[in-house]
Amino acid sequence: MIIIGEKINGTIPSVKKAIEERDEDFIRNLAVKQAEAGADYIDVCAGTAPDVEVETLKWLMDIVQDAVDKPLCIDSPNPRTIEQVFKYARRPGIINSVSEEGDKCEVIYPLIRGTQWQVIGLTCDNRGIPMDVQTRIDIARLLVEKAQKYDIKPERIHIDPLVIALATDNQSMRKFFETLITIKQLYPDIKVTSGLSNISFGMPLRKVINQTFLTIAVFAGMDSAIMDPCNREMMTTLLAAEAIAGRDRFCRKFSNAYRKGLIGPAKDRPPVSVENEAHTA
Repeated sequence: MIIIGEKINGTIPSVKKAIEERDEDFIRNLAVKQAEAGADYIDVCAGTAPDVEVETLKWLMDIVQDAVDKPLCIDSPNPRTIEQVFKYARRPGIINSVSEEGDKCEVIYPLIRGTQWQVIGLTCDNRGIPMDVQTRIDIARLLVEKAQKYDIKPERIHIDPLVIALATDNQSMRKFFETLITIKQLYPDIKVTSGLSNISFGMPLRKVINQTFLTIAVFAGMDSAIMDPCNREMMTTLLAAEAIAGRDRFCRKFSNAYRKGLIGPAKDRPPVSVENEAHTA
């Protein structure tokens, strides 16, 4: 499983405060902790007002790239912002994201043509997130077809079927599962990704819902996840699910992580704050 560390996001109150105060140490520590916990990519999202987003995103990128030897996942809802900060990335990573909203594909795809950059494709359009499976599949197909015009192969695309909150749509997980399976049948080399916390909005015991979603998604064939690698419960669930699903040869990753103390119950852990709970993957 490819892990995209989600914690450097300006919508999280503590990160927002660090951005406002230009607290480099706070951002650096978040990057280091996620890298040490197993993140393959570090997501950087400014989450600020549009007029300062480019400056803020570049500031975050510079700190993370100085702190850890991990590629970035450059995250912005505005493709023009990504276009402006793209040149400051020191190595290929992931663009988060394109969709059928506006001209996102037309801005981002030419940017990564002829490179090793990957891209997350959201199955939504100008009408929002579809409630049905077939429309999500149709959007995924369009994203892949447009990418092919720029010589971007499916293997460089992470399709996000955009799981909806279970409290809103009781069939949310089933639709995600069906979309994932169909997309994999259409494009065997494509990757499927997801944020993990959306499904549990409005539910009690959110961690339990998130962990169960992750387990099912791993069995269905999900390739990457936007998550908090510092969350021991989620990392334990992920590695256990991969081992049980036969995706961890001789259970080496699970055993090594356990020996390193990265998974399993932790003694004398501090209580989870309301803020951390709200943003737990």
